[in-house]
Amino acid sequence: MKHITFYFDVISPYAYLAFEHLPVALMGNSYSVTYQPILFAGALNHHGQLGPAEIPPKRDWTYRQILWLARELSIPLQFPAAHPFNPLPLQRFAVAVSKLGTPKRITVERLFHHVWRNGLAADDGGRLQALIDELSPAQDPNSPEVKAKLKSNTDEAIAKGVFGVPTFEVDGKLFFGLDALPMLASYLQNDPWFQSDEWEICKKIPIGIARGKN
Repeated sequence: MKHITFYFDVISPYAYLAFEHLPVALMGNSYSVTYQPILFAGALNHHGQLGPAEIPPKRDWTYRQILWLARELSIPLQFPAAHPFNPLPLQRFAVAVSKLGTPKRITVERLFHHVWRNGLAADDGGRLQALIDELSPAQDPNSPEVKAKLKSNTDEAIAKGVFGVPTFEVDGKLFFGLDALPMLASYLQNDPWFQSDEWEICKKIPIGIARGKN
């Protein structure tokens, strides 16, 4: 049985769709999943990138595509009252739910639905408190330990090469994005392509030019 680490941040609609579609996309394969909350903004900052919603034309396209993908995949989706929002309290809550800092799928589902199923403010303090009352986290979401764990999750993910969410890690290989799920399924089915040179060849392609450099 293969083990998948699913790096996520509830701010990402692609992560939400990937979470919902995962059981369908990987049907028939033997696998287990660890859901690892990280901060998408931390990965963006590390790599010097803007998020999709921080570039106005890309923001428009992203939201249109998300709505279309949700329809195509038959996944209910309603944008929160404002997006982007500050996901930090929700990501800390995801860590705090269990003593080990790794939430179960049912908890992650509850968090994604909190953001992507009702059109309400995802960062509303009253709604977050209702979640805390409902799920009774094993740790204080505002404790130094939880804050440190979320940071270390993010730092460790970046060190492994994670640059965005959703990212799936299996056997040290990273699969990025909702559209990588078919590729991930192929890997789980022992497609020999993944043992060929083509997996690594991308690292050997020379860089012809870099913007901002002479």
